[in-house]
Amino acid sequence: MNDAQQTARPRNRRLHRTASLVMALVTAGSLAGGTAVAAPADRAKDRTRAVWVPSDPMAAVAAMQPSWNLGNTFDAIPDETSWGNPLTTKATFDGLKAQGFRSVRIPVTWYPHQSTTAPYTIDPAWMARVKQVVDWALQDGLYVEINVHHDSWQWIRYMSTDHDTIMARFNSTWQQIATAFKDEPRALLMESINEPQFADATNAQRTQYLRELNTSFHTIVRNSGGQNKDRLLVLPSEETNNAQHWLDDLSATMNSLHDRNLVATVHYYSWYPFSVNIANGPTYDATAQADLNDGFARVHDTFVAKGIPVYLGEYGLLTSPYSGVVERGEMLKYFEHVNYAARVSGMTTAVWDAANDFLNRSTMQWMVPEMKALIQTSWRTRSGTASTDNIFLPKSGPVAAQTIILNPNGQWFAGLWQGDTPLIPYRDYTVNGKQLTLTADALTRLAGNRAAGINATLEVRYSDGVPWKLFVRSYDKPVMSDATGTAAGIAIPTRFNGALMANVESTYADGTAAGPASWTTFQSFDNFRVDYGANTTTVKPDFIKELKDDAPVTLTFRFWTGDTVTYHLTKSGTTVTGTAS
Repeated sequence: MNDAQQTARPRNRRLHRTASLVMALVTAGSLAGGTAVAAPADRAKDRTRAVWVPSDPMAAVAAMQPSWNLGNTFDAIPDETSWGNPLTTKATFDGLKAQGFRSVRIPVTWYPHQSTTAPYTIDPAWMARVKQVVDWALQDGLYVEINVHHDSWQWIRYMSTDHDTIMARFNSTWQQIATAFKDEPRALLMESINEPQFADATNAQRTQYLRELNTSFHTIVRNSGGQNKDRLLVLPSEETNNAQHWLDDLSATMNSLHDRNLVATVHYYSWYPFSVNIANGPTYDATAQADLNDGFARVHDTFVAKGIPVYLGEYGLLTSPYSGVVERGEMLKYFEHVNYAARVSGMTTAVWDAANDFLNRSTMQWMVPEMKALIQTSWRTRSGTASTDNIFLPKSGPVAAQTIILNPNGQWFAGLWQGDTPLIPYRDYTVNGKQLTLTADALTRLAGNRAAGINATLEVRYSDGVPWKLFVRSYDKPVMSDATGTAAGIAIPTRFNGALMANVESTYADGTAAGPASWTTFQSFDNFRVDYGANTTTVKPDFIKELKDDAPVTLTFRFWTGDTVTYHLTKSGTTVTGTAS
């Protein structure tokens, strides 16, 4: 990830012919484990490892599906545990293998363990530690990718002002890595640089600099001997972005190298307003979906359709997936779509896992098993979703029938269930096309005494894929109270009363945006921490520091129930005062 994305993502310190070909190379149910099967003549079995690596690059990258990132670990600054993750052990990779993963990306930041002057020697202990974990993964039959990671924005990005020194350091770095790993099996891939970016450079210079880096990396690795002569080498576009001009630049570089054992890589963190819930983008709407479809089509047409494999080296959201910044159901829609779209586009996907976002590294179990099932199923078929995963009922008064829109995604509706009990058509619900309507009587029964919060959990079951959960919730309008705080934050007492917050609009008296984003009045929801258990809404320090002194701010908190709550905030020096309307 680049430096801008680090700000957006909490670190705690932190076409279908191609799809048919790829699926023929991948066994059914990718997360069930195993590796791709190729004809005996097309195999290259390493004598000391269990994994079989097809000699065809497309087949080899297909066999890497699915993949996982050991994020915020060896890429952490300065050390492996600096961003809150535990030391990596052999059990980490045993657990990955047991979870059905076939490959792991191990991002590595080298500069904290490297001299800053020629010959830019890497600490042998650091090199040995990286090699140890790589070997553990290989011994489990996993494909592995290593790279030069946060060096990209720590020192490589300044090529425009110190070109020769940076090229010398980059070359020395890769000469040392290539030498250390030259005898590893072909199941180890090497990626030149993570999310390359260049400060104070024109577009033409950026193209030139990245081409220099990728070409030099290729030359160094290929000339280093051992298994590096035909190892799969991974080359990124600028910022690993899928904009067509950057894909074209990468394609031109790859064509100039005349090497069949090359892999293109891009990353994907969704349409920005949705990914961080900013600019009134809390839903995975048509714009967000089109951003994914169009981007993946460009990658497919530029590379996969021409026989060049693509590794989606990172995908996810720019916020922690369970932080509440992106609503649960909207998040699931995105992850279902991104994995399906990658499958039909012929790309292997590596989920970015920073710190127990997906896998608990102590137990190697998924934080939310439903997410595993969704990702797993997407490599076989689609899962149906719906317009919402919440049905809100008023705390008091009559209950009315409610309608949601089904998104079958190629499946057909197979029933509505509560646990092991099916709800009864016509009595409890009706289906008219894609409209699912729950009757007033059924909702009244499901709500029970209408205690605030979840009263019942339903499942929309489709003909295949993961069922879609519907939460029946009772609520009353939220209420906020006066509060005082400091530049370090202000905690606003909030009686949520069963409602869920969607986003926040922030304006000064003249209607202009108040907060870090000047281009939209709807600030990133990551500026606020909602704690439903503690009944608090905390305004974070990064938001407060961007406010003008003694200029009252109106915060409009918007909820998924349709309710809004207006609140007033004023910063005066280091004191922040909050007043309820």
